[in-house]
Amino acid sequence: MSRVFIISAPSGSGKTTLVDRLLEEDANVLFSVSYTTRAPREEGEAGRKYVFVTRAEFEERARRGEFIEHAEVHGNLYGTHRGVLEQAEVEGKDVVLDIDVQGARQLRDIFPGAVSIFILAPSREELAKRLRARSQDTEEVIERRLANAAGEIRDFRLYDYIVINDDLERAYRRLRAIVEAERSSLNNTEVETRVEKILATFSDEARR
Repeated sequence: MSRVFIISAPSGSGKTTLVDRLLEEDANVLFSVSYTTRAPREEGEAGRKYVFVTRAEFEERARRGEFIEHAEVHGNLYGTHRGVLEQAEVEGKDVVLDIDVQGARQLRDIFPGAVSIFILAPSREELAKRLRARSQDTEEVIERRLANAAGEIRDFRLYDYIVINDDLERAYRRLRAIVEAERSSLNNTEVETRVEKILATFSDEARR
């Protein structure tokens, strides 16, 4: 069964950079492309990270029950399509869901075995610096993102792991270690099955 990794972070915390590197270096991870009503920010973003749709189309898909979860963030709708989990099962891969705090709360109820990871910048000042360095938002939008970040960070106890991105390399090693540790966890049915098979070889030897 595929493992589900829920990764959340306030805007500007470096989540995208960390997740992109994980996808590049780990062939056993499948990224969940979210549906959204927001406009693309960069060329090539469509299909790689998002499926861009109109609000009317999004609401119709939601009405038909196509999304596992959906929420409104910064005035735009975001949703996780059910098809990603089916694809992961067919390909035998784990799933990384890039989800906001609202969506993470919904998914934890639906998938209690999911592993949740929260990434954050080391301070408000650093987060503001990173948001302004992106040159993607107006000052008004940046201030709104900073205000929202405070509320998101207050929910940090909802998550299984915290990764403080004060150093990109160290944060990535932490993220990768979490993924590998969860794959070896005794809560992992696949690991338990393999251990049982190894144990059976000792029984075979004893009978000789």
